[in-house]
Amino acid sequence: MIDFMLQAWTSSLIELSGALWKLGAGESWQPGEKLSLLFAGYNGTRNTGSDVRVEEMLRQVRRVLGEENLALSVMSQNLDWSRGYFGDARQVFLPDIYPPFLYREVRKHNGVIACEGSMFKSKFADALTTLFIGALGIASAENKLSVGYGAEAGFMNPMLEKMCARYCRRSLIITRNEESQEVLSRLGVSSEAGTDTAWTFEPHPAEYGREALAAAGWDGRMPVLALCPINPFWWPVKPSTPKFMAHACFGGYKQSHYRTIYFHNSGSAVDAAYKKYLGALASGVKAFRSKHRVFLILVAMERLDTRACEALAPAFDGAPVFTAEMYNMYQLVSILRCCGLIVSSRYHALVTSMPGLVPSAGITMDERIRNLLRERGHEHLLLTVDDPDLETKLVTVMERLVWDADAIRDGIGRSVVRNLKTMARMGVFLERAVHQRYPEFPVRSGVHSWEEYLPPLAENLERLVETYEGAAAAAAGG
Repeated sequence: MIDFMLQAWTSSLIELSGALWKLGAGESWQPGEKLSLLFAGYNGTRNTGSDVRVEEMLRQVRRVLGEENLALSVMSQNLDWSRGYFGDARQVFLPDIYPPFLYREVRKHNGVIACEGSMFKSKFADALTTLFIGALGIASAENKLSVGYGAEAGFMNPMLEKMCARYCRRSLIITRNEESQEVLSRLGVSSEAGTDTAWTFEPHPAEYGREALAAAGWDGRMPVLALCPINPFWWPVKPSTPKFMAHACFGGYKQSHYRTIYFHNSGSAVDAAYKKYLGALASGVKAFRSKHRVFLILVAMERLDTRACEALAPAFDGAPVFTAEMYNMYQLVSILRCCGLIVSSRYHALVTSMPGLVPSAGITMDERIRNLLRERGHEHLLLTVDDPDLETKLVTVMERLVWDADAIRDGIGRSVVRNLKTMARMGVFLERAVHQRYPEFPVRSGVHSWEEYLPPLAENLERLVETYEGAAAAAAGG
């Protein structure tokens, strides 16, 4: 009922914004002004992937549209946890009860760019998808720029599907895979094919990662195995007034409390599935370590994953835990790229490590990692969190990471370059959308190479482009 009320409230404010705009309320962008854009995302929660995505979107938008022409703002749910991120973009606090905030804040800007990867799906929280539809819908209702950037679409509850179909049909949605395009197409929402935006992220130099690992006990020689667990079974998060009252008055539902009135999925079935998942990870990694000498670390890519890491650590005699709360995104990704192999249930642990050519495998709870490994050509390195044979299959997959490392690195390198080119094409789509909405905006003239639609590339990415574009050219010439 609370989710329904939130969706109805958000829908009514979209309708109100459109009606007021038609009556002459509000102002459009005028030539000579800076284009003010609001980036609507899941930031300020110490989710490394979400923060990396937005960091690179901002860098790309500045490169494509001209930093001197822009005034950028980013939503944050905790300004302390996002401090030091996003360059000179203004950070605005996003409250848990957000419809009035959206109504006020979106109307101050000339456009919205929705940032979250899991943009259109009920897997995590209907409230989160409602937020993005609301931001995009209000911008569209006021005939402003309305863009979903690097979005993914999956199963949505019926009310969300109706909202998406009604309020996002005039937005430009750039998805990060073809499967998401198919979902949106069924709703009558057109889209363009894109990718994630974390590919261009440059962390701290490798020296930082090596020093952090050494401080945790690494000898500097042994291969490092990073395990990135989650709790895949406590989603979605839903609001509950009775649980909130029980929690506030008696301390009930402590383990499943997310924040304010929101609670994770819980119960005996959830606990049993989670215990089995952790047990399979522990047994599988132990079996692998009985044959291979590796330095094991546990990595919490989101602050919430710390519980899973701490639950596993005792099985490995207190393996060091690196968490997103302890390490910022520049630090944590540097550590990942110093690893010898990675097994992850977090999508962005895979994506952000790939430019470092770290062999990796995924244990997925939904379509995100599945789509990524399929695009890499590495379906054989894909596992699922609820597989009854997870332990046995995990050992096999980890053996493949060792014995097929060179071939896996090659596939990863080719995938990174393909995704860089796709991300550049997203920049072209964005530039075109801005020009169509605001024809007098000073877009760049002339012909530009695809690299000029990306943020400036780090040296390792330039080397990958040179290697794999050169290989492709040689193959074509042969």
